[in-house]
Amino acid sequence: MAVLAECPICHKKQSLRNRLCACGEDIVKAKKSGRVRYWVSYRLPGGRQVRRIEGGGYSLKDTLAAEGKTKGLKVENRILDIKPEAKMTFNQLTKWYLDLERVKMLARYPILKINLNSFNQVFGDTIVNQLKPADLENYQAKRKAQGQADAYVDQQIAMARAMINKAFDNDIVSGDTIKVFKRVKKLLKGSSNTRDRVLSAEEFDKLMNALPSHAKAIVATGYYGGMRKGEVVNLTWDKVDMKGRVIRLGANDTKDREARQVPICDALYDILEEIPRAINDNHVFLFKGKPIKNLRTALRKACRVAGIPYGRGTKDGFVFHDTRHCFNTNMRKSGVPESVIMKITGHSTREMFLRYDTVDATDTRKAVDQMEGFLKSVDQTVDQAPLKVKEG
Repeated sequence: MAVLAECPICHKKQSLRNRLCACGEDIVKAKKSGRVRYWVSYRLPGGRQVRRIEGGGYSLKDTLAAEGKTKGLKVENRILDIKPEAKMTFNQLTKWYLDLERVKMLARYPILKINLNSFNQVFGDTIVNQLKPADLENYQAKRKAQGQADAYVDQQIAMARAMINKAFDNDIVSGDTIKVFKRVKKLLKGSSNTRDRVLSAEEFDKLMNALPSHAKAIVATGYYGGMRKGEVVNLTWDKVDMKGRVIRLGANDTKDREARQVPICDALYDILEEIPRAINDNHVFLFKGKPIKNLRTALRKACRVAGIPYGRGTKDGFVFHDTRHCFNTNMRKSGVPESVIMKITGHSTREMFLRYDTVDATDTRKAVDQMEGFLKSVDQTVDQAPLKVKEG
């Protein structure tokens, strides 16, 4: 059993006696500046090693006290009674979680911080193992009464649950805390928030004519390439192969952290070819020399000019993300196999793909016509078949 010091740079856990980490970080200075976290390390009966932090982990005094208590429990053969989250608040757990390098790499990291901050406005000072299912249910009701959408409230709890799962994997919280989150049902039922807004060819033409040039190119890339907004606005010229007519997205460019190739059709090629390349910025889409991040104002104005409803809360309202619905639906109507469409858009499951594929009245009419044609062909086959006369 021992207390280990965690390097704030490489996160290696090492002896308290170490003055210099293998990565070169001065551990002594890091301790003085309060950047070192301390871990209690011990083994359970059976040999499994456990490392846990006391509170936020930044107090050596508290960690040494926790080590002493752990030694006492081990002597009394009650080591399994230890609850790592017994003194840790959700604020402290969140700090640990958001400091993880792997978590920082997540594409949703900014959204993760926002959702956990909202969650901690209510539960930040709550001891982790004192949270009950009723507390989360009250939280759902409170947020709902404040006018927050079911999907948004579910997202807040889901991201808190992801944090708890990561903490469990690292022996910081127990299974009892995981059960609390598992017992709370989502507010949103099934896929009731699935969007099905797809622009008709006429609507798309009107929208393109109403958009300013910088916004037109972005919308066209989403419409003809099925790319997410973040993938489009962060696109750089080194990922655009005009000669090979393909956009190559690296693992760090996509939401699911998987590399993807997006073919460039003729319409998109013509639009990209007209974009001048900046000398000091490699981004494809610029406005006044700077990368574009927010398209809402331009899109809202263009929709108004084109006579297209705008916004998620508006009936039949259109938003940029709907360009992915348009791409999926148009590809499917063109006869492209689902597996190929999923490869281009990056949908990992068929369930998610279907959320972006809209079946409209034209599809159902065509399906009935196909059935009718099939039945007619069967009738003709029956009519033309020679009758067999039974002998005798």
